[in-house]
Amino acid sequence: MGAIDSQAGYAAGSDFLATLRRDGVLRHPDATLTPLTDGVSSEIYRVNDGGDLFVVKRALPRLRVRDEWLADVNRNRYEQLYIQYVARFMPRAVPALRPVPAGRGYFAMELLGPEFSSWKKLLMAGHVRMEDALDAAKLLGTIHARSAGDSEAARLFDTTANFIQLRVDPYLLTAGRRHPDLQPLFHAEAERLAATRLCLVHGDFSPKNLMISPARMVLLDCEVAWYGDPAFDLAFLLTHFLLKGLYHAPRELGFASMAAAFWRRYGEVAGGAIDIEALQPRVARLLLMILLARIDGKSPLEYLRRPGQSQRVRAFTRPRIAAAVASLGEIFTAWFASLNLSETRR
Repeated sequence: MGAIDSQAGYAAGSDFLATLRRDGVLRHPDATLTPLTDGVSSEIYRVNDGGDLFVVKRALPRLRVRDEWLADVNRNRYEQLYIQYVARFMPRAVPALRPVPAGRGYFAMELLGPEFSSWKKLLMAGHVRMEDALDAAKLLGTIHARSAGDSEAARLFDTTANFIQLRVDPYLLTAGRRHPDLQPLFHAEAERLAATRLCLVHGDFSPKNLMISPARMVLLDCEVAWYGDPAFDLAFLLTHFLLKGLYHAPRELGFASMAAAFWRRYGEVAGGAIDIEALQPRVARLLLMILLARIDGKSPLEYLRRPGQSQRVRAFTRPRIAAAVASLGEIFTAWFASLNLSETRR
């Protein structure tokens, strides 16, 4: 989150431009790279190769956040594998890849045109549309259901070490260290996640990584791909619904209905392959923990800046984590009821 430093972006872009020329990816002598600024984990550039427009992406060994956060750049390869896997059955739900030399630490993909909007930007602007939540639930439910029990996917995405670096440590373990009384619960959940193998998990299924046009919803940033527990993807997205509801309070824009509808639609799509009854308490536990981690982990949300917002999240999540609340409906009802409707927006 936040813009890429222009000087660092220029230096990296110059080096990357030379690499792309050497690799034969660029053909026009006046080809240019323009940094795209919505990300902390990779260099992402818009390429103009003599009018041929596309995107290149290269993973960073250290993520651009305040705390030290190191990660294996090999995750770039797993992102490509995720896109290729999903494209087999939902080709329009992921960006089309372009050919580049293998093993070079980057990949190229289609540039989504101006008809696309970031779902995060739409939600931040107050455009809360039920159809977007239902489309996202169908997309995620289909990926989970199609990959459940797939031995090939389990082999390709045996990426627990990456998942620990990118999600378990910066979110769960860091939040646990900052709340010592809850630390045993966070550690137990981290160990449970590391031992669970059920389906292909995106790992960063959030509104910023879903692009929407009148014709398509496209899923981006698949570098956390992991064969594990679908509960993580669900909790990760639901966290954003709850926190964006807090951001917009006292305006009530329908996030409670959206959260419930997303969960219901996911169950309809994935229920034949995923045990929804067993899934719900895992999603509920992770939802509460990730909510707290988005305040006190290594990747705090940048838009919760009003006085008292962070403390409100802590006050809501801490007792419920300790009590092991297992019902999503109970969490949704209590969260949205707790939003102070007398609070002013700014």
